[in-house]
Amino acid sequence: MLERGKKKGQIAIFIIIAIVLVGGVLAYFVVKGSLGTRAVPAEFQEVFDAYQQCIQVEGRNAISVLESQGGNLNSEYAPGSEYAPFSSQLNFLGFPVAYWYYVSGNGLVKQNVPTKTQMQNQLADYARERLAGCDLEMFYKKGLTINIGTPKVTAKINAKSVEFNVNADISVSRESSNARKLSHSAAIESKLGELYDAALSIYNKQLKEAFFENYSVDVLRLYAPVDGVEVSCSPKIWKTRDVMNELKNALSANLGSIKFKGDYYTLQNDKNKYFVVNLPVGKDVSVMYNTNWPTKIEIYGDGVEDEIMTAKPVGNQQGLGVMGFCYLPYHFVYDVSFPVMVQISDGMEIFQFPVVVVVDKNKPRQGIYSEIDENEQIDVCEFKTQDISINVYDSNLNVADAELSYGCFNQRCSLGKSSNGILNAKAPACVNGYIEARAEGYAPAKQLFSSNEQSSADVILNKEYNVDFEVRVDGSRVNERVLVIFNSENGNSKSLVLPEVSSLNLSEGQYDISAYVYANSSLKIPESTKRQCTEVPRSGLLGFFGATQEQCVDITIPETIIESALVAGGMQKDYLLASDLERGKAVISVSSLGKPNSIEELQNNFEAFNEQGVDISFP
Repeated sequence: MLERGKKKGQIAIFIIIAIVLVGGVLAYFVVKGSLGTRAVPAEFQEVFDAYQQCIQVEGRNAISVLESQGGNLNSEYAPGSEYAPFSSQLNFLGFPVAYWYYVSGNGLVKQNVPTKTQMQNQLADYARERLAGCDLEMFYKKGLTINIGTPKVTAKINAKSVEFNVNADISVSRESSNARKLSHSAAIESKLGELYDAALSIYNKQLKEAFFENYSVDVLRLYAPVDGVEVSCSPKIWKTRDVMNELKNALSANLGSIKFKGDYYTLQNDKNKYFVVNLPVGKDVSVMYNTNWPTKIEIYGDGVEDEIMTAKPVGNQQGLGVMGFCYLPYHFVYDVSFPVMVQISDGMEIFQFPVVVVVDKNKPRQGIYSEIDENEQIDVCEFKTQDISINVYDSNLNVADAELSYGCFNQRCSLGKSSNGILNAKAPACVNGYIEARAEGYAPAKQLFSSNEQSSADVILNKEYNVDFEVRVDGSRVNERVLVIFNSENGNSKSLVLPEVSSLNLSEGQYDISAYVYANSSLKIPESTKRQCTEVPRSGLLGFFGATQEQCVDITIPETIIESALVAGGMQKDYLLASDLERGKAVISVSSLGKPNSIEELQNNFEAFNEQGVDISFP
């Protein structure tokens, strides 16, 4: 029993010793840490505090720059083109902001939406690069020796803060005293996480529903001529530049009125609910489009030219007597692409990202319900495998320099600019592509070219001459309501509209010239009623077996006043020489048709118009 008790006592002693040892070790480290902290001289602690302040400053700078650049600090620049004038970045107040959605220079849709992980890595890289420039000069002047190891930085984006953790070996010494610290951190108050989440929700809704495009189509139809019919016997003319400028200004004003569901605004009336997007984001959101940003507006349709858009009347030809009146239909098709900047703010912080809005053939682009697979998009311009040589000449076979591109499928690849009339370049392999040349002072030239079979091409540019025109009727000069159309043999059409447009750029070639001179008119087409009958299925059993019956309705055509009427003009084919065009002035002479006083006389004027000629001279 005694030996057994002795063993128990020994075990108890061992347990007590172990507890004492563990407690001693713990006490050692606690005391060491406590003494170490107290042992760091104040001048050494100031160095660590200064480095901590550098982390704060550079972290805040990184957050601010990241927010202003749409979460992309390291996006690569890709240039735009004439086909799509958007680069991969929007120049916003002098700073490049990467598009989240845009059309590349060769017509491919691209997305560049950063993830939170990517943003965290970019924040860390930004801070790491700039911590090397942390200013500790004042401590060197005090005689301190400071050694700083290469920092390793990580960043974490939270809802209301961003944490920066820096692993950098910093040692400070002077004489026999020294101090060392390995890890440093800073938590910076920021709504970056919340702002990014709000931006992503807006982008996803835009990606799926294309609501910016839907608003833009409404603006297009309200502020630009798209479809319409008017009662008139004279053409209606719009200046192309005026239409484009009006559309740009309207887009800027209307898109700037867009709001998102929330309480950060007050609607003046119920009509403004139209501008509220049904998406609560919990932040203040602004949408903007600047008319000076790169914008693509292309207009197609009969009567569309570089400077004017013309709608021509129907019913003023020989069928006027049957029609009973003249009407003016028009239908223009628009391709419109432009950047929109979305800004999400909370207090002093603003996160912004741009997207390109695309209206294609008067319709909004279709929404995208899944991520675009970049592997499914073939960028033809990335596969320039064919060596080609292009020689550029003017009409006198003198060398000329031009910007050259190669069109293949629906993409256009820039080849570069010729030097001394020659360009050696690479092009993608393509069947029935085309080379396009553009140079200031020359008409654009387009030439069919299969790069998979051909290796060289000669492109001829025809010089354009600016010509001021004067129109005379029976020898007397007129300036009002004159329309002269030049249709060239290659299908291009240009129009002279007085008094709005009195000069044109023309190149040598064959033209069909038509000149129309109009004057005020008060002709009235009285109200009339026409009976129109159609065959419709009979009711009952007979209708089931295909029997029909005639059903008639009376159509009333209201009284119409023709405010302008054709009083002079004619048509002529003529070949315009470069030697004449370079004089810079021309006179178009036509004969009078007489002012019509009745519908019959107006019809006779249009019939006589086809028989009269046009004389063009270059004094």
